[in-house]
Amino acid sequence: MIAETVCSAVSAAGLGIAVVAAYRKRYLTAVRIAAYSLVPIGLVMTGVVEWLADTAFSPTAWAGFGVLGVAWVLFMTTRAVERRRGGTRKERRAAARAADRPDAVAPAATAPSLGQGSRPASRPAPASRGDEDFSDIEAILKKHGI
Repeated sequence: MIAETVCSAVSAAGLGIAVVAAYRKRYLTAVRIAAYSLVPIGLVMTGVVEWLADTAFSPTAWAGFGVLGVAWVLFMTTRAVERRRGGTRKERRAAARAADRPDAVAPAATAPSLGQGSRPASRPAPASRGDEDFSDIEAILKKHGI
């Protein structure tokens, strides 16, 4: 009962402020203030205020909020532990199997990629006068093994 009275008073005060704004030729502001001031009375008329008042003074509702809070804390804790360990159990097993394989190869590679780093890069042969434009390109291609 008190909440409905307070919401009605707030709406009436807001509509009064909107009338003053309209009198000062600020019509857009007046309409916006009127829209905001009609929200509390609309909440009273739909029953939301009564539901909130019943929920606020209900021990069962507060116990429900407590259970939801505990569930959220448990969920976040398991997520943090999962991130620290490095993923789910399936992901850890797959990573362990991949680590046991001695020939680590990229998915699209035809040969192990770890063995190519030990070879020194060969120097390109001196080019003739007509091939000067392509010497840099040849050096880059040879460097990458193409």
